[in-house]
Amino acid sequence: MSDFRFELTDREKQYLKDLVVRSISSGLGLGDGDARPPEPPTDKLREHLGAFVTLKLGGNLRGCIGNVQGSGPLYRTVWDMALSAAFRDPRFPPLSEEEFRRIEYEISILSPIEPCPDPALVEVGRHGLIMSAHGRSGLLLPQVPVEWDWDRETFLGQTCRKAGLPRDAWKDPDTSVFWFEAEVF
Repeated sequence: MSDFRFELTDREKQYLKDLVVRSISSGLGLGDGDARPPEPPTDKLREHLGAFVTLKLGGNLRGCIGNVQGSGPLYRTVWDMALSAAFRDPRFPPLSEEEFRRIEYEISILSPIEPCPDPALVEVGRHGLIMSAHGRSGLLLPQVPVEWDWDRETFLGQTCRKAGLPRDAWKDPDTSVFWFEAEVF
């Protein structure tokens, strides 16, 4: 895997953080009522990269939605994923205004997705994974195994479980294993 060299300045990160708040605020009908993201301050934020927005409440997951591959400008993807994480994650009811005041959030900008040549090369904390087989797929971001203190094999197995596959499906030649890196803030 080529090293992921996509880095954001503090100003760009702050713009994206503000964008998440503004997006969710607009979804709740708060703020100035503008349901469109403001123009980004740099061209880098117009690149087509995947992104995830993770919402937590009291340290517990409250929503996480992402777009694995860039299908539009990054700033627009972050705006849309913030709305989806807050209001369209099927695991949770829509975010309330009261929860919005207490929500913590994390943004993950993904490198291009590539086939993993050898699962033994997967580094916990560096790589995110996608497992795909038999019409099923599952993804775990690089920070997940760190949060759960997993080793590489547990990470591979849990990504299989997320896909609805047996834990050891990553060893099956019919399973496609993909990896990526992420800028997380």
